[in-house]
Amino acid sequence: MVRRIILSLLLATWFSVDCNPGPIDDIAVDRYFIPKRCIREVKSGDFVRYHYNGTFTDGKLFDSSYDRGSAFFGQVGQKWQIAGVDKGILGMCVNERRRITVPPHLAYGSQGFITLGQRLKNHLDTQVMSKNVWVADQVQTKVISTPKKCKRSVMRTDFVRFHFNGTLLDGTVFDSSYKRSQTQDSVVGEGWLIKGLDEGLLGMCVGEIRHFIIPPFLAFGEKGYGTEIPPHASLVYHILLEDLHNPKDDIIVEVMEAPEPCTRTSVAGDYIRYHYNASFLNGITFDSSYQYNHTYNTYIGMGYVIAGIDKGLQGVCTGERRRIILPPHLAYGQQGAGKDIPGSAVLVFDIHVIDFHGVKDTVQVDITHKSEACNETSEVNDFIQYHYNCSLLDGTLLFTSRDYETPQDVVLGGGKIIDGLDEALRNMCVGERRTVIVPPHLGHGEKGAGIVPGSAVLRFELELVSLQKGVPEGYLFIWLKESPVQLFEELDINQDQQVSLEEFSQFIKQQVSEGKGRLKPAQDPDSVIMDMFKNQDRNADGLITQDELKLKVDEDAEKTHHEEL
Repeated sequence: MVRRIILSLLLATWFSVDCNPGPIDDIAVDRYFIPKRCIREVKSGDFVRYHYNGTFTDGKLFDSSYDRGSAFFGQVGQKWQIAGVDKGILGMCVNERRRITVPPHLAYGSQGFITLGQRLKNHLDTQVMSKNVWVADQVQTKVISTPKKCKRSVMRTDFVRFHFNGTLLDGTVFDSSYKRSQTQDSVVGEGWLIKGLDEGLLGMCVGEIRHFIIPPFLAFGEKGYGTEIPPHASLVYHILLEDLHNPKDDIIVEVMEAPEPCTRTSVAGDYIRYHYNASFLNGITFDSSYQYNHTYNTYIGMGYVIAGIDKGLQGVCTGERRRIILPPHLAYGQQGAGKDIPGSAVLVFDIHVIDFHGVKDTVQVDITHKSEACNETSEVNDFIQYHYNCSLLDGTLLFTSRDYETPQDVVLGGGKIIDGLDEALRNMCVGERRTVIVPPHLGHGEKGAGIVPGSAVLRFELELVSLQKGVPEGYLFIWLKESPVQLFEELDINQDQQVSLEEFSQFIKQQVSEGKGRLKPAQDPDSVIMDMFKNQDRNADGLITQDELKLKVDEDAEKTHHEEL
């Protein structure tokens, strides 16, 4: 108000000389520069800011806002300025330039400063800093673009991160978050921002772009701000909303794909392997396990990962795909992480669960086909042949016996295959088929093997092809029936009181062929018999005497249901 009085007095001084009245006519307006885009035309009641040069008709300068370095501010139609100027700026656009010639009776009349007939020429170079603050003091909002899907919009007390370009109405830039390469972060509706921004941000969606024109009374008012924003300035903001959250938010879980059936869901303490794409709410990716060609592996519910992921990975099924949206207080907080994750950022993780297991998990066996006739089943020390497909739980095939001409063979319990598979092949009938899940601690462990990833849960599809019953560990031959009472006499075929290798071999092969005994399977029978003979030929002279012949059970001082020479 003080400034307006001073300016009015200044304008009044311009016309303090007596003069005779001249011809009565209207103002003359020369619109010598009109901007291509006119945001709004000046109306009566509007507040305006403009620069001007005031001259007489002879070109003599009597006043200039430029010289003072301060634009004129006033309300149109409220006698804040002389009537001719009040009338002459009606309909002006921001940045328009006019030359207004004002007759005395629309300036200061016969008591004015100029001579009768002399006219005041007011040259308004409108950096018109605004034609702002219309009566309702409202923010003008224009939505430039909005995302197709908007599940949530800004509300009071929400925390937002946005990019902006800020200009005056004449296009002069006063600030830009892009130049700082950092978003503007603030709580909405709590007085952290100017009132116009608080109002304009309400209802925005992440990814939406808006154009605001904020009148000075909802911006920095009559004081302005620093050297960049003058008093009474209307402000233009071009805003892109990057993300939003509320300090009370929990994680949001969206199940994108749920496999069926799901026999078990993850719990705290499980070890999980998963792939992920990590992005911000605006869709920009900042990390991905796929680019490393390796799953992310961790225990869950034990604080090894950020809190939101720790929580969001509980209750998942193997093969499930889910999206987890993390507010910053359950992610990396106000500090962010490294150069890629800014402070207070909402994070989006698209998760594909490959597998998980508990440290106490056992082998899971599902019998898919059982033979009708099954007289004997596989057990430790048996020699078996089987077909298999080995894959990861996501279906990736690792190995198959079908790639070879013959089935896979093994002696069960011999430590030649992983423990989980060895266990799964027991108690099977010939022709039986099984699907088996083997946890990594019964498979290839944390390190994996070859193309088997570390800590991988494995799926086996098994079919037992053949079965040869075995002998106990440490035995080469067992009796299936009672051994002969006079064993040495049975061995000494030529009755010469000594047993040669030929006699020994003939006798053992006869017992096997008659079903009375069994050799250790999966080895050359002659080699096994040779080893048996050497065990009894204690003096290594190539012959076994009655004194040398001893049953293994006697040697071991053990009682078993099997006896071996």
